[in-house]
Amino acid sequence: MEPKKLTILYERLSRDDGEDGVSNSILNQRQLLQDYAERNNLIPYEHIQDDGYSGTNWNRPGWQELIAKIDADEVVCLVVKDSSRIGRDYLRVGLLRETLRERNIRLIAVNDGIDTAGQEDDFQPFREIMAEWYARDCSKKIKSVYHQKGMAGVRLAHHPLYGYKKADSSKNSQWVIDDDAAEIVRRIYAMTIEGRGVGEIARILTEERVESPAYHLAQMGYGQHVNKAFGDPYLWWASAPADILSKIEYMGHTANFKGEKPHFKSKKYVERPREDWVIFENTHEAIVDPETWATANRIRGAAKRCVSRIDGEPHP
Repeated sequence: MEPKKLTILYERLSRDDGEDGVSNSILNQRQLLQDYAERNNLIPYEHIQDDGYSGTNWNRPGWQELIAKIDADEVVCLVVKDSSRIGRDYLRVGLLRETLRERNIRLIAVNDGIDTAGQEDDFQPFREIMAEWYARDCSKKIKSVYHQKGMAGVRLAHHPLYGYKKADSSKNSQWVIDDDAAEIVRRIYAMTIEGRGVGEIARILTEERVESPAYHLAQMGYGQHVNKAFGDPYLWWASAPADILSKIEYMGHTANFKGEKPHFKSKKYVERPREDWVIFENTHEAIVDPETWATANRIRGAAKRCVSRIDGEPHP
């Protein structure tokens, strides 16, 4: 016998939900959808959820799992609390509705009174547009708050750079020097001034088994790789010392508005020209002095010597 297809109960919650966070909580959504499924004999069912993901983000792990099940023809019905739980992009939500209809998959949005097994709701596209407008409005408000803070000198980068750590656990805590990592930062600048390239510096630090910046910060609970499994925590790529050499923060300055997302739907970070940065000097203790920073970057910008990969000596 063929296995019976599933009813998927999908829940999503993000910080964008604001005051509706209690009613939209994952626990509340699970209970609501489970009661509905059992009352209407939508069995067997399976819960899939995304906790902490914006409706404008379509790379949610739970959502990707749901799409994989739909592509594998394992789903007969999709149940959500309301259509905004699917997402806040009316074009993508509309495309999903058409995809489900073509595959004869039933869509139910409990609080919106939508059930594609019955008569179509002509007002549904307008609900989806309003859900997108809500996300756009939230984005504008958040950008306004960030701009106000950034112009007032509040550091917008929540995680410290390699070489620093937070003085306490607060969100905008003062950066203080992390002695072990700061010594590596000073070595990178010194080796650059000696004429070594970023590739050679990375190779030396790897051979000496110095913890990579990402791994070191993750061990302290900082950065985007806290839960990452590192294959080799001592592997340095050339991009790491290159990035360290480019940061004016190592002179003790704070630089805000170094990049931006061009659109509220976009997850791509675009760097801004240096002249558009807002810089506040001497906001924390410096690891390198301005002369060392300028010298290292001047040398990096000069013509490079061709070095033999065999013996490490410059070619004639």
